[in-house]
Amino acid sequence: MIKAFHSNWTTPFFKMNPNKEYYIEDFEILTTIISALKWREKNGSIKMVTDEIGANYYRRLGIDSIWDLGIDISLEGINNNIDSNLFWAAGKIYALKNQEAPCVMIDTDFIVWNKVEDLLLKSEISVIHKEEINPCVYPSKEHFIMKKGYLFDKKWSWTVLPSNTAFVYIGDNKFKEYYTTESIKFMENLLDSDDRIVNMVFAEQRLISMCAERKNIKINEIMALENLFSENQKLFTHTWGYKKEMKSDFNKRRDFCIRCINRILSDYPQYKDMLMNIKSLEIYFNEINK
Repeated sequence: MIKAFHSNWTTPFFKMNPNKEYYIEDFEILTTIISALKWREKNGSIKMVTDEIGANYYRRLGIDSIWDLGIDISLEGINNNIDSNLFWAAGKIYALKNQEAPCVMIDTDFIVWNKVEDLLLKSEISVIHKEEINPCVYPSKEHFIMKKGYLFDKKWSWTVLPSNTAFVYIGDNKFKEYYTTESIKFMENLLDSDDRIVNMVFAEQRLISMCAERKNIKINEIMALENLFSENQKLFTHTWGYKKEMKSDFNKRRDFCIRCINRILSDYPQYKDMLMNIKSLEIYFNEINK
């Protein structure tokens, strides 16, 4: 059994929404619940790594019990030198840095439906899939303007394929420390940029591959991207691309949320009261109970 963690750094939310009260979309609450409970059922224990605002939000929702290892608020102390708007997923890197390997890092919109230990242990590092080097997303080294004194490692390969980090297994503490240190160093030293995609995916997804190649570690790609979203693939669900559609199309949101609720009620009926007490899900229970 392998320990895993979710993470949620709330500071970027307030950079984007300075006058709003913190919230998580209903569909994201539901995938978080399924992701945690299904991991516990099939693969091991799991925790949530967040900050005080995130922890209090989950407790108010009443879902804190889904993580059998509890809620860790270590993201409360993230370095203020990191631009939380630019590096909105930096919380994942800081959360990973504080874990003991072997461990699995799972996004809250990613669900593992069955046992995967044998798939993960094929290498010191396993990732859900590799990414192509699209220059609009993964530009050359010259694109990045860095503070004086920062140097990219000359032995980093700029041709190695980046790794999607929605689902990552790292089995070695030394590599975990090397990767997270280099990622944080990059985020602290970037200058003159406002691109929230290019910079974040370099720190998170390109550097993990560069660091692995630098240490002569072969990353295990669990499946090709086109296979992940195939109708025949039943092992993983990743809603990343579908979330934008659900935000703009209520019918898609409603259908997805009702499917999630029904799946939780079917697989984990002991959590029915928890779900029914989440106010944002009330409209879906009204549909279900018609």
